[in-house]
Amino acid sequence: MTQGIAGIHHVTAITADAQKNIDFYTGVLGLRLVKVTVNFDDPQSYHLYYGDELGRPGTIMTFFVWPGAQRGRLGSGQVTAISFSVPPGSLDYWSKRLDTATRVPTRFGEQGLQVPDPDGVQLEIVTSLPQDQRTPWSGGPVPRQHAIRGFQGVSLSVEGYEHTAELLTHTLGFKFEGEDGNRFRFVGDAPHAGVVDVLCVPDGIRGALVFRQR
Repeated sequence: MTQGIAGIHHVTAITADAQKNIDFYTGVLGLRLVKVTVNFDDPQSYHLYYGDELGRPGTIMTFFVWPGAQRGRLGSGQVTAISFSVPPGSLDYWSKRLDTATRVPTRFGEQGLQVPDPDGVQLEIVTSLPQDQRTPWSGGPVPRQHAIRGFQGVSLSVEGYEHTAELLTHTLGFKFEGEDGNRFRFVGDAPHAGVVDVLCVPDGIRGALVFRQR
């Protein structure tokens, strides 16, 4: 029997501008810059880590710094949204703080906002139910009662969800929780940061990776 995976440990993306990235994730989202290292697979580039005070699994967003990298194309075959969890009643605060954010449709009883980061990575601020009791990083600019608790989950866009669903359930041990339109939800064993939403977009354009200038 497959032992269930607890949830999402971390999510990694690419940034073309380290300072803009740091300013956004620490100064706007209020996450802690946990550490800066080199990318051990590519020692010529930096690796930025953001998370809570202790850098706990399920809170860590990391970035490879590729200066001048051209943006990829968002589409199927990719993680198309990364969701952060905030307490119920916090969306008005975040809507004012993120003045370019747009509301996302309610799904599975959750309300949220969507906003791109400086590199175009699609982020969501989601009020998760039941209330997320994880301790946020309180040393940043966001009041503790509204601060990000960690990941709520990720959304994967695929042309057909069946093969991905089989991988998540039969191989990784996630559990199917339900569907909402073209969104199919799978959850890990952890109480938080264990959500993977699979979006079935058979007519969507294929995503393309970012290209690094050398």
